[in-house]
Amino acid sequence: MMVWVKRAGWPAGIAILIALVLKEGVGDVMHVIGEAGPVLLWLVPFHALPLLLDAYAWHLLLGKRASLAFLWWIATVREAVSRLLPSAGIGGELVGIRLARWRVRDASAVTASVVVEVLVTIAVQYAFSALGLVLILASTHNGGGKTIGLALLLSLPLPVLAVLLLRRGGVFHAIERFAARVLGSEHRLLQGIDGQRLDAEIDALMCRTGLMFRSFLWQLSGYVIGALETYWALRMLGHPVSLGGAVAIEALTQAVRHAAFMVPAGLGIQEVAVVLLAQMFGVNHDVALSLALVKRMREVLFGCLALGSWQLAEIYRARRHALAQADEHARMAPAAVPARSVERDAEPAAESPR
Repeated sequence: MMVWVKRAGWPAGIAILIALVLKEGVGDVMHVIGEAGPVLLWLVPFHALPLLLDAYAWHLLLGKRASLAFLWWIATVREAVSRLLPSAGIGGELVGIRLARWRVRDASAVTASVVVEVLVTIAVQYAFSALGLVLILASTHNGGGKTIGLALLLSLPLPVLAVLLLRRGGVFHAIERFAARVLGSEHRLLQGIDGQRLDAEIDALMCRTGLMFRSFLWQLSGYVIGALETYWALRMLGHPVSLGGAVAIEALTQAVRHAAFMVPAGLGIQEVAVVLLAQMFGVNHDVALSLALVKRMREVLFGCLALGSWQLAEIYRARRHALAQADEHARMAPAAVPARSVERDAEPAAESPR
């Protein structure tokens, strides 16, 4: 069902984006972006900083078993998979678990760290959205902020229920047993999975209040610093806003995008949110849409670089594995040759008395 919803979201998002661009005028938007020029490309490397803070939170949850640089690279790939590829909402997390196991062999520990990190991320998103809501209500007299606040309040029970279920324990063990009954205990998808141990690992992490709080603060810091992208982009586009305004625009854009998870990459939805929120702070239509397109272009450029590096890493790893297997066969081959030659030499000796 979710796959069909995602597929239907693509044309809907594209239609919204095209309608928005046509309504505002392509020429005017391109003129605004052209006036800023290539300096906008600095937004691409800047995005590495908030992701580094986010990766550090994961680094703590994983017990520092992998280097921060390696986890930062995985964080870039996870984000690119989730935002650019037509995968399920957890596609980036599944890829992250697979890549992290290149350095940390303990599957339960890696998976538990990602599950808990996702829960922390949900809490951070709510806190960041609440901060943006306060800022927008304090800075404007528009009723849109109240609508967004109501939407956040109504969706709050879902993450709270998820946390309660995980804290109760036994969730993944129950899923493992159900899958074993449906697929069979010998099914390849269940090999190497220990649901009971995974539940224990998750519970152990969530019981460490200090660790959870530090992870929360590092992730929240990354979100706040990420709002500087909006602040600098608007300055480059010739229509600066306050830091509080930039945080509000970024925070509530993130909230709207996550609420519209059924639309892949938030295509069209993110652009509409940016335009409407930027206008609340006095940004005109052309500049607001230019900001939305600049943010989308940064996302695509950064994501494509991350996905490209992932594919190069996979190719390098596959070739190294193939060479290791070839070397292993080469070492075993000479040992077999003398044995065969000894047998051939023994045959004439056995026939000589006749």
